[in-house]
Amino acid sequence: MKNTNNNPNEDETMRTYLQNLITEKGRAIDDDLDIDGHIGLTYEMLIDFIMDCPEQHRVIRTTLVKIDYCNGDVFHYLRHLANGMLAACGY
Repeated sequence: MKNTNNNPNEDETMRTYLQNLITEKGRAIDDDLDIDGHIGLTYEMLIDFIMDCPEQHRVIRTTLVKIDYCNGDVFHYLRHLANGMLAACGY
């Protein structure tokens, strides 16, 4: 997928938000997502995939903010997104 967002600042804001969220919650960007059968799949790879879907940025960020506000597990949602990424890529 090609990023069709016309505002590069929004892209970097989303990337920075995701990187900060992951690291502030105690994980590294290059940590493995621990999805069965997919060794080496990292948060960085997920972020790259999300960056290629700018039309979903608002929904993803809003959902993560709500989960975080309620002290939920943002990594559960990120794994959900990673499973969607794997399905979209045919894995």
